[in-house]
Amino acid sequence: MNNETFRKELHRFADWIADYYENVEGYPVKSKVQPGEILSELNKGNCFEHVEMDTLLADFERILLPGITHWQSPNFYAYFPANTSPPSILAEMLTAALAQQCMIWETSPAAAELEEYVMMQLREMIGLPETFTGVIQDSASTATLTALLMARERATGCGINDRGFTGERFRLYCSEEAHSSVEKGVKIAGFGKDNLVKVPVDGNFAMLPDELEIRIHNDMQAGFIPLAVVSAMGTTGSTAFDPIRAIGKVASKYGLFHHVDGAMAGTALILPEMRHLADGVELVDSFVFNPHKWMFTNFDCSAFYVKDPDELIRTFSITPEYLKTKRDEEVNNYRDWGIPLGRRFRALKLWFVIRGYGRDGLQAMIREHLRLAGLFAEQLNSREDFQLLAPVVINTVCFRYVPLNYGGDLNELNARLLERLNSSGKLYLTHTKLRDQYTLRLVVGQTNTAERHLNEAFDFIVQQAEELCGKES
Repeated sequence: MNNETFRKELHRFADWIADYYENVEGYPVKSKVQPGEILSELNKGNCFEHVEMDTLLADFERILLPGITHWQSPNFYAYFPANTSPPSILAEMLTAALAQQCMIWETSPAAAELEEYVMMQLREMIGLPETFTGVIQDSASTATLTALLMARERATGCGINDRGFTGERFRLYCSEEAHSSVEKGVKIAGFGKDNLVKVPVDGNFAMLPDELEIRIHNDMQAGFIPLAVVSAMGTTGSTAFDPIRAIGKVASKYGLFHHVDGAMAGTALILPEMRHLADGVELVDSFVFNPHKWMFTNFDCSAFYVKDPDELIRTFSITPEYLKTKRDEEVNNYRDWGIPLGRRFRALKLWFVIRGYGRDGLQAMIREHLRLAGLFAEQLNSREDFQLLAPVVINTVCFRYVPLNYGGDLNELNARLLERLNSSGKLYLTHTKLRDQYTLRLVVGQTNTAERHLNEAFDFIVQQAEELCGKES
C-alpha cells in the first residue's frame, strides 16, 4: 500500500469510526452470535490470500461486527464501564501511527517525560498527597500483583527475588467482596491462595477492621507472618467502600503493606465532594485506579501510585548490558517500574483526555453519571415490586425483582429476567450475588449515556419483569 492509498483509506476508516459512534445506539448491545459461529465463518476464507482493503473492511462488517459487544453503546450497563471518548480515540490513532516501544527514556523521551508529567497532574486532580509517585500499568490486576510483589520483597529484603521461597509462611488479607484479581495475584506471586484470608464485611459489604485485626492476631499466634492487606475502594459486586483509615491503622500497627484497589471508583475522586471515599489514603503504601474504566480513556490505562518508588524499582529492576544507557541516572526508565519490559505510549491518550475536557468538563460528566444512577435508584424505590440490595454510593445500582405474593425462587426468577433483558439487545446488565441473593447490577458509566437512556431502561426492565411474572402466574 503506497502512501497515497494509505491516506485515502485513513479518511475512509475515520468516516467509518464517526459513523459507528453516530449509530452505535442502534446495534444490539450484547452480541447474539453463538459459540463457534464466527470461527466457522472465518474458516470459509483463505487467510493467506492477499485481498484489497475493500474486501477486508467488508469481511470485518459481515463476519466480526455481529460478534461485537458494544461497550460504547449508551445502553451498556454491565460489569464496570470500559469507556472511551473522541480525544482518547484520536490519541490512540497517533499512538498506533508512532508505534513507540516505551521501555526506557532513550527509546522514547517524550513518552517517558509525558508519563511522569501526566501522573503528577492526575495525582493532583484526584487529591492524592504529593508523597505518592505514579506510573501507568496496563490494568488494576497487574498493579495489585505489583503491590503484592513489592510487599514480598520489602519483607525479605529482596531475598525471594534472589533465592526463592525458603519456607516463609506469609498471610495476606482482603474482604470477602474483594476483586478476584487479589486471589489471582496471591497465586501468581507464589503465596498460595490458601494464605489469602478473606475478612467478613458489614451490612454495606465493607471490610470490618476489627475482624481484620482478629485474624492477624490469630495468624501470628499460629506462626504465620502477616504481610499485606488490600482494601477495596469500590468493590466489583456492589461498589462498597472499605474503611481505608481504620484498615490503615491496623496495617501500621502490625507492619503490613497496605494496597488500595480503586479500579473503577477512583475516578470519583476527581470530584472534591467525593474525596471522603478515600479518607486515610495518605496512610497506604500503594493505590490504583483505572482511567480506562470511567475516565473516558481507551483500555488499557491504569494509574498506579506508590509511596516509595525506590522500593518498586528494587523489586523489578534488572539491567542487562544491552539496556544500559548514559542517561540511566538522570531519567525514569519505566521498564523498572513494573512487570513488562515493553510498554505502550499510554500517557498520550490520558493527556489528550485531561486537556480535551479539562477538569471542569470531566467533573461535569462524572456528576451527571452519579445523578443518573441516583435517579434510577429512585425509580426502583418508587415501586413495591423492586428492591435495592446495596447502598448506591456512586454509580452502581444493585437490585432485584420481588413481585408481590410471589411464592417461587426469587434467585431463579431474577436470573431469567436478566437473560430476557440481555437477549433483547436493547441493553446489557450483569449480575452478582449479595448474601446469596441473585442481584442485578446496573452501572452508569458509559460516556454518552443520557437521562433518556436510563428512563427507557427502567421502563423496559419493568415491562419485561411484569411479562415474565405474568407468564408464570
